[in-house]
Amino acid sequence: MKRVAVVGTSGSGKTTFAATLAARLGYDHVELDALHWEAGWKMAEVEVFRSRVTTATDGEHWVCDGSYTKVRDIVWSRADTLVWLDYPLPLVLARLFRRTAQRLWAREALWNGNRESLREHFSRDSLFIWAFRQHRRNRVAYPAALAESRFAHLAIVHLRSPNEAERWISDLGVPDLSWKRKPPV
Repeated sequence: MKRVAVVGTSGSGKTTFAATLAARLGYDHVELDALHWEAGWKMAEVEVFRSRVTTATDGEHWVCDGSYTKVRDIVWSRADTLVWLDYPLPLVLARLFRRTAQRLWAREALWNGNRESLREHFSRDSLFIWAFRQHRRNRVAYPAALAESRFAHLAIVHLRSPNEAERWISDLGVPDLSWKRKPPV
C-alpha cells in the first residue's frame, strides 16, 4: 500500500481519514478540494485541476482524498489501494452539519481563503442537497467504476462505519508516524 485514494460522500470524513492514514504511514496527504477551489469559490479550470492532481500524485507514497470524477482516471490509475467510506446517510448528514456549524462559527478559512456561508447552505448549491443526492449515486457509481478493467489493479477497502475505519487503520500494524507528518499538498 503505497498510493491510496480515499473516496466517499461529502461529509463522510474523507479528509480526516486520509490525513490520519497519511500521518500514520508517513506519506504525503493530497486533498483534492485544495487543488480544485480557487479564491472566491471559483472552480479551477479542468486542465489546471488535472495538471495539479497529476503533479500531486506523481510521488511514490501518498494518500489522496476526494471524489472528483474529472480526475478519477488520474488518481485511481495511479493508486494501488482505494478506500471507500460508505457510511449511512443519517451519519453523513449529521457529520456534515457538525462540520459546517463549526466552520461557520469559527469563520474557518478553507482552501485559498474561502469560507462557508450560511446563505450558500440554503441555496440550490447547498452541500447538504449535494450530499443527499451524491450518497445514493455513489452506491451505484463506485461499484460500476471499480468493475472497469482499467481499475482492476486496485485493492478495495469498503468501510461502512467509523468504527470499521478506526479498526482498519489500527490493524495496519504500522507505528504512529504522525510526528513525521509532512504538510499537505
